[in-house]
Amino acid sequence: MNPIRVAVVGAGAFGRNHVRVLNECPQAELAGVVDLVPDRASAAAAQFGCPAYGNHVDLAGKADAAIVAVPTSAHASVGCDLMEAGLDVLVEKPIAPDREAARRLIDTAERHGRILMIGHLERFNPAVMALKAIARHPLFFEIHRMSLFSPRSLDIDVVLDLMIHDLDIVLDLVGQPPEEVRAAGISVLSGKVDIANVRLAFRTGCIANLTASRVSTERVRKLRLFQPSEYVSLDYSRQEAAAFAVQEGQKIDFRMLPIEKGEPLKIEVSHFLDCVAERRTPAVSGADGLRALEAALDILAKIEEHAQLVERQLKSIQ
Repeated sequence: MNPIRVAVVGAGAFGRNHVRVLNECPQAELAGVVDLVPDRASAAAAQFGCPAYGNHVDLAGKADAAIVAVPTSAHASVGCDLMEAGLDVLVEKPIAPDREAARRLIDTAERHGRILMIGHLERFNPAVMALKAIARHPLFFEIHRMSLFSPRSLDIDVVLDLMIHDLDIVLDLVGQPPEEVRAAGISVLSGKVDIANVRLAFRTGCIANLTASRVSTERVRKLRLFQPSEYVSLDYSRQEAAAFAVQEGQKIDFRMLPIEKGEPLKIEVSHFLDCVAERRTPAVSGADGLRALEAALDILAKIEEHAQLVERQLKSIQ
């Protein structure tokens, strides 16, 4: 089978990671790098020996698929243009900044018969894949995702930047949207919400507590899952997960989940290319991306409600 010609649109930090991975992937032929900043596109293209382009519309006829790693606000316009030109696309998370743009991507993919995959990278973390294999009836999640401050992705809130990874995991494992959302968040170093705490309640009785921060003094990526007679502790960064199960006689059985470690981005891109070659629905479809986005937007609305409540309370005691 001939390699799939794949271009990367957006030569920022994460876009360059995609270029590196594609260059190492036997399933792919690196068809080019696109960026509105010519020097950035040229630098990435020169490093890996592929063409550089200044506009994604130049890819028509020169690539079979593309990875869209541009700012979130441009996901829909770039992704739709590419699919209308006959390319399959992997769009970085979040799928789009709002529901309308997300639905436009999904509708365009369906109308033109294109593969649309959303880059929720943690789905392809080997530890998460091992967790999914044993998750039966989640009852409680406690999740922390914290990062040092970085100037990247300040066009979106921490909920859409970081927490959405864990929202996608929870929604995938529970299999339904939350019935109740409670949330609080504050801005610290940017004009957006930089730290947020959320409580989700599901019809199944499951409760999920999530905390995300991009102004932390340390990097933390941890998930804890409780289900009947079992507790699983997962470290995203180390790609490790330990399960504690209650046996007869109240004995505790401990085991490390068998995990074959690997780079999630390489696993994700390989899966995308398999879907392109076999014309099958990706593990993280446009519908999955929209589901995670809707949960994130509901959370942001609750954060705004909470902020207004706090403001009223403060005014009342002044």
